[in-house]
Amino acid sequence: MNVCENQLPLRIGLFGIGLDAYWPQFPGLKERLEGYLHRVAEKLRMPGVRITNLGLIDTPEKAAAAGHRFRQSDVDLLFLHVTTYALSSTVLPVVRRAKVPVILLNLSPEPAIDYAAFNGLGDRRAMTGEWLAHCAACPVPEIANVFNRARIPFHQVTGMLEHDPLCWNEVSAWIDAARVAQLMERNRLGTMGHYYGGMLDIYSDLTQHIACFGGHVEIVEVDELSALRTEVDDEEIRERVAHFHEAFDVQADCAAAELDRAARTSVAMDRLVERHKLGSLAYYYMGTGNPANEDAVSSIILGNSLLTARGVPVAGEMEIKNVQAMKIMDGFGAGGSFTEYYAMDYHDDVVLMGHDGPGHIAIAEGKPRVRPLTVYHGKVGRGLSVEMSVRLGPVTLLSVVETAEGRLKFLVAEGQSVPGPILEIGNTNSRYRFPIGARQFVQDWNAHGPAHHCAVGIGHLSDKIAKLGSLLSMEVSRVC
Repeated sequence: MNVCENQLPLRIGLFGIGLDAYWPQFPGLKERLEGYLHRVAEKLRMPGVRITNLGLIDTPEKAAAAGHRFRQSDVDLLFLHVTTYALSSTVLPVVRRAKVPVILLNLSPEPAIDYAAFNGLGDRRAMTGEWLAHCAACPVPEIANVFNRARIPFHQVTGMLEHDPLCWNEVSAWIDAARVAQLMERNRLGTMGHYYGGMLDIYSDLTQHIACFGGHVEIVEVDELSALRTEVDDEEIRERVAHFHEAFDVQADCAAAELDRAARTSVAMDRLVERHKLGSLAYYYMGTGNPANEDAVSSIILGNSLLTARGVPVAGEMEIKNVQAMKIMDGFGAGGSFTEYYAMDYHDDVVLMGHDGPGHIAIAEGKPRVRPLTVYHGKVGRGLSVEMSVRLGPVTLLSVVETAEGRLKFLVAEGQSVPGPILEIGNTNSRYRFPIGARQFVQDWNAHGPAHHCAVGIGHLSDKIAKLGSLLSMEVSRVC
C-alpha cells in the first residue's frame, strides 16, 4: 500500500526537564540526563520524521523560550521525556505555547536501582544524585495535575529507556497515529456526483469533516470526467488494458470492448485525480439521459480499484464518511476496502461482508478477478466488476459514525478473515469471524448507529485508531 509518497515529514518536538538547583549540587547529573535524552532522540529518529530536540529545560524562562521555538518549528507532536524531578513551571509554558498533543515519556534508565551498589556508595550526596538519575516517575503526578487544571489533554508512556519493546511499540504507535492525523490534515477529498437517493444514513456534514480531520473538499463534476475520456488515445487504452491483465485475473468472458471502455475511464480518472490533486474520492452518479456520463460511471470500477490500491481510496454511493475511514486505514498501511454486511452464516459463526464496485486489490487474497455483469444491481448500466476476498488473517473494521449530536466518532472492531465459500457474484466478498461471535458482533456494532458501510483493513489496529482518536479529540468505541 502507498502511504502518500508526497507526504511532508512528521515534525516531532522533544525536550527533557530538570531542576537547575541540582546541577551544582550533583556533578555529572545534568550530563547523565542529557545522555538519556539523546538516547530517546535516537530511538525517535526514523524515516519521514524530523525532530526538534531542545534539550533539558530547567527554568521557567527556558520553558517560555522552548514553547516559542516549538511553535516556530510547526511541530505536529510533542514528546516530554521526564528525566528526573522538575518543577511543573518548567513544563506548562512549553506545552501551552506549542499547542500540539503531548506525550509524557516516563522512562526509567534501568529495570531497577542496584540497591546493594547504591547503599554501598557511602556518600549520601552521591547516593542522592544516583537516586535523582532514576526518579523519572516522581514529577509525573505534578505534571498531570497541572495539565488537568489547565485543561491540556496529555498521554503517557510508562516503561524503560532500554530493552522494553512494549514501551517503544507504544511510542511507535503514537508516531503512526500522528502520521495519519497529518495525512488527513493535508488530504484533498474529492466528491463527484450526488448521494444515492434514499440512503439517509450516508448523508453527511462536510463542514464537520473538515473541522474534525482538516483537509479540503474539492467538488468535481462527472462532466469533467466524461470530457477527459474523449482525450484518451488508442495507445493509452492498449497500455491500460495490458495493466489490467497484470493487476487482475481477467476472466475469459470479459468482452474486449468492455475492457477498452474501462481502460479509457481509468486513464481519465487518473488525470482527474492528478488535476485536482485528490487524495481520496467519493462518487455516485446515475447518468440517466446523458450517454457520455452513463458510459463513464458504468465503466469506473477497475480504474477506481487501481487508484484505491495506490493510496487514493475511492468510495461509491457518495460515502464520504467511509472514504475517510478507508483513507485512515490506508494511512496505517492496512488497506481499507469498502464493505458492508452481506449475510450471516450461523453454521460457521461468520459474517459475510463485501460490496460492489472498487475494492482495495492490494489486500486481496490471491489475484482479484474481473467478471462481466449484465446489470449493476440498483444502479444504471452494466460492465466489468472486481471480485476478491480480503487477505486471510487478522482484520480491523473501521466506521466513521455521525452521531445524533452531529459529531463524528470512530467505531472499530477486530476479527479474522477466514477461508470458506463466498458468493461468486462479481463483488468483493469475505468471511469474518469475531471473538464475541457473529450474532453478538452485529448487535453490538449496530447499537452504535453506524452507516451500513465500513472500511476493512488487514491487521489489528484498534490501539492505533484509539490513539488517532485521542489526537483528533474524537470519541472511539470498540466493539471487539
